[in-house]
Amino acid sequence: MNPMKDATTAAAAASVTREELGEYLDALLEPARFRDYCPNGLQVEGRSPIRHIVAGVSASQALIEAAVARGADTLLVHHGWFWRGDEVRVTGIRRCRLGALLAQDINLFAYHLPLDAHPELGNNAQLARRLGWIAEGRCGEEDFVWLGRPETESTVGDIAARISESLKRAPQLIGEPSRPVRRIAWCTGGAQGFFEASIAAGADIFVSGEISEPTVHLARETGVAYLSAGHHATERYGIIALAEHLAQRFGIRCEFVEIENPV
Repeated sequence: MNPMKDATTAAAAASVTREELGEYLDALLEPARFRDYCPNGLQVEGRSPIRHIVAGVSASQALIEAAVARGADTLLVHHGWFWRGDEVRVTGIRRCRLGALLAQDINLFAYHLPLDAHPELGNNAQLARRLGWIAEGRCGEEDFVWLGRPETESTVGDIAARISESLKRAPQLIGEPSRPVRRIAWCTGGAQGFFEASIAAGADIFVSGEISEPTVHLARETGVAYLSAGHHATERYGIIALAEHLAQRFGIRCEFVEIENPV
């Protein structure tokens, strides 16, 4: 799956310096606003200038190898490295991943919470656009949860079916499919901790990427439906939109590479 088209052939000659790209991304996504679990921005320094970006959800070994095979000089991801509490020693898998980037002089840029939250290019905004939801407000810590309504009259079952068709994976639904949906709350990725805030905000259904054991009981006892649509599946579209934006802004080649992930 590659839902994003490459930039035009003429774009291959265009370039941007590493510093210019980093400054532009920081100004666009405003990482200083967020209390994140990882460093946002340039995580591994590679060569400059930058002419070819490979974008993906997570900086896995498979994505690194795809970037190398395509001759890219930069990786742009949502899930990067150096998470809070991680092992600090560069051994095993960490050595393999980092070594592969350094050997090819490839940059790694990563934006986590800033990419979730961006009002146009972010994961929540892009998921709503894809599924036909009209955003009307926010709730939860740092306003990470989006609130809105479906464009057309819908039930919980309708929402689940639309997600299954659009994201190409069947979501896990806890709740009554026939319940009418007048108010949707959503937050991509591992956001099950925001379920109570969404209930308090009057949501009929909360859509996220993951589900935990206590979430099931909360959904059953409140009657508010919970729909787990996949961490990876709900967080593809922000990085795609960001890469497309950079291709247009700088005229460089940007391509999204899908590394299949069922979670």
